[in-house]
Amino acid sequence: MWVVKIGGSLNSNPVLPAWLDLLAQCGGGRVTVVCGGGGFADEVRRAQAHWRFDDLSAHNMAVLAMAQTAHLMHGLNPALQLTRSKADIRRVLQAGGTALWLPYELERDQADANTNWEVTSDSIALDLARRLNAEHLVLVKSCPINPKASLAELAETGIVDPRFALLSDGAAFPIDIVHHDELGRMRALLLGALRYGEV
Repeated sequence: MWVVKIGGSLNSNPVLPAWLDLLAQCGGGRVTVVCGGGGFADEVRRAQAHWRFDDLSAHNMAVLAMAQTAHLMHGLNPALQLTRSKADIRRVLQAGGTALWLPYELERDQADANTNWEVTSDSIALDLARRLNAEHLVLVKSCPINPKASLAELAETGIVDPRFALLSDGAAFPIDIVHHDELGRMRALLLGALRYGEV
């Protein structure tokens, strides 16, 4: 089973439908899609900067931003099946579908170490991959990616969130970070034509 995180920066990108088609067609039975918050999360950041409310409220709003993106993606490609829990995800995958995760379970009543902007949908996708015992995690980004850069270096340049490198330490699955123009590479990865980490 794979977890594929689609960056929120793709929300208004013309390539988004092609990515969703690929995951629906080639990911059936094994792919769970995690959505970034995109412009919805940016609006949370703007509101917090204006009103100065706490990170717990911002966290819960950002979770809803990810859910909004999931509904957007489902609207673009209804073959992706909305899910709310591990049990939902496994049911969809066992039936041969591609799961699209609504992260409502991440809403919190009290602040914790993860209710801040250092933990974004990158680390959330990583955590879900761990909880699902995934075989592979793929992050799809809109920014140029140096294939030789370490995760720590990618965090320093803002390509992944500040906590991702530390949280990914010891992960039992490979992690690939791909650019949104690399549809062919992603198809090859899903079909097994590329080994993990190959460009």
